[in-house]
Amino acid sequence: MPSTLPPLVRFADFEVNLRAGELRREGSKVRLQEQPFSLLTVLLESAGEVVTREELRKRLWSEDTFVDFDHRLAVAVSKLRDALRDSAEKPLFVETVGRRGYRFVGQLESADSLPAGSRGGVGETSLPSDRPPAEGELPEVAPLGSTRSRTSRLTFLFSVGFAVLLGVIILPRFLHTRSAKQQSLSPRSLAILPLQNRGQDSTADFLGLSLADVLITKLAYVHTLSVRPSAAIEKYRGTTIELQRVATDLKVDTLLTGSFIRDGDNLRITYQLVDAKTEGILGQGVIDLKYDNLLAVQDKVTSQLISELQLTLSPTEAERLKPEAAVNPLAYEYFLQGLDFHGQHKFPLAIEMLEKSTEIDPNYAPAWAYLGASYTSDAAFELGGREQYRRAQAAYERALAIRPHLIDAQMFLANLLIDTGKVEQAVPLLRDALKTNGNYAAAHWELGYAYRFAGMLDESVAECEQARQLAPFVKGNGSVLNTYLYLGQYQKFLESLPVEDSSFVLFYRGFGEFHEKEFDQASRDFDRAYELDPTLYTGIGKALSHSIHQRKTEGLDLLNGLERKIRDRGVGDPEGTYKIAQAYAVLGDKISAMRALHMSVESGFFSYPYLSKDPLLNDLRREPEFDQTLNTARQRHEAFKRAFFQ
Repeated sequence: MPSTLPPLVRFADFEVNLRAGELRREGSKVRLQEQPFSLLTVLLESAGEVVTREELRKRLWSEDTFVDFDHRLAVAVSKLRDALRDSAEKPLFVETVGRRGYRFVGQLESADSLPAGSRGGVGETSLPSDRPPAEGELPEVAPLGSTRSRTSRLTFLFSVGFAVLLGVIILPRFLHTRSAKQQSLSPRSLAILPLQNRGQDSTADFLGLSLADVLITKLAYVHTLSVRPSAAIEKYRGTTIELQRVATDLKVDTLLTGSFIRDGDNLRITYQLVDAKTEGILGQGVIDLKYDNLLAVQDKVTSQLISELQLTLSPTEAERLKPEAAVNPLAYEYFLQGLDFHGQHKFPLAIEMLEKSTEIDPNYAPAWAYLGASYTSDAAFELGGREQYRRAQAAYERALAIRPHLIDAQMFLANLLIDTGKVEQAVPLLRDALKTNGNYAAAHWELGYAYRFAGMLDESVAECEQARQLAPFVKGNGSVLNTYLYLGQYQKFLESLPVEDSSFVLFYRGFGEFHEKEFDQASRDFDRAYELDPTLYTGIGKALSHSIHQRKTEGLDLLNGLERKIRDRGVGDPEGTYKIAQAYAVLGDKISAMRALHMSVESGFFSYPYLSKDPLLNDLRREPEFDQTLNTARQRHEAFKRAFFQ
């Protein structure tokens, strides 16, 4: 259908050149692949109006993509939003309209001619061709991020089984070289890095991390291995791997790297198992395979993994490593897509994919577990509130009904219990998970999180430091070591932060700097965090930034809005509510500060040793209600200590 748009369309600081097929921002070219660009064009043609999912399918995809259309559309929307620096929660340009479709909500302006510098021409890098390969020809390896042609959905699924197969083929060659004595001294540390997509289908990019995650999760039950969690390796997605740097960052002695290329039903996997100290290749190869019975392959791989690694398993481990029941292939594909979105913290998209997975196959426990985790994150960070908590609890219960000792479901449920004021119920779950595998870093981190809420600060530090020793930069809920902050060790807290510039870490960096009275730098970090992602925590940071610049009214208005959302929507996270109380106190609103502080303690944050010394609450200590609230925290803290430490 011919476009009804003029050759050049402008909105905000973006330009869309339909003749050149380019998107530019402030004159600089923004890489946007073919399908997301086509999606943008269709939305622009109907700016301000809803374009239904069915219309998008007819306009942009052929009939043979009907069965996997939903995840293809989700990928295209995600990539378009990334290019436009947009978000699903607070859209500036691309708005999701219920389950109907999408609408472009930006303000358009047009130009009849192309300005200088916006025309495609000599010297600009052209996008790779979508020419299908000749018969028997595998696609040429393309640079990361280039446009790739669409291929068979079945091949996506097949690659998943053989990502796990890499562990069977390669790991034994290395692990068999270790003596039984060495194995008993310490677990082997292993990082399974995201596989690189070297083919031409960008819609399969999600497999890079999710393939690694499948193997990581499978190995979580094995106590003789210390495998870095997905959260620790996700930052290497789509990057050039420098072996020594990665090994040093993650403190591992072994790295598994790989890439894959797909052409129709052909799959090529290239892999290397590398000794981190010497960079010696312990195993490598190229596997060319065709799609077959994926589920049968998975069952075979699981049994071979146990046999070839010659693992000494306890009866409990053996029971939990049994092959999974059959899974519908399409449901499994949606599960992998949901895993990828969850890893990117795109929780609404993760929910959409995982809901589809569980609808198609309601008996696959990991899909329920990660659906619950996505609901929980949406409830807290996106202020989804009580309804999302309810759905999360139901999803975890469903996962554990199918597989009673699914370690991810245990972990996620414990996190939900902590966030909703039931710390005492979470601790037994986490201690049970550590009985399964004492080297499971995420369980140590989550237990440290629970102890922090209950005011067992030294014990919290011990658990978190053990987690970081097993898996440096492991991220649990609140991916920073807050306990150092609560102990007044501000520099140690700042040094414990991950080296990244996510909005969450920027907020906490600013929070540490605020305590150190480095107010100018704190304000810059708070403002940047809020600009990147205006959520509960970054909103608190923005209010503190207002306090630094003597903008009391603006800060209080922001806090009032956040508190109202927490109350109206039933958001848990009592630690977040506590930080609202701190910000109110800093801005001089003692009545609101006491209200938020009382709500925090009553809803499950009873870290009495911190409350009794917190310098940000000093102006509240003469308030009549303060001693009563502090006494409530003390009583529950002491009861917790008697229950779990005496």
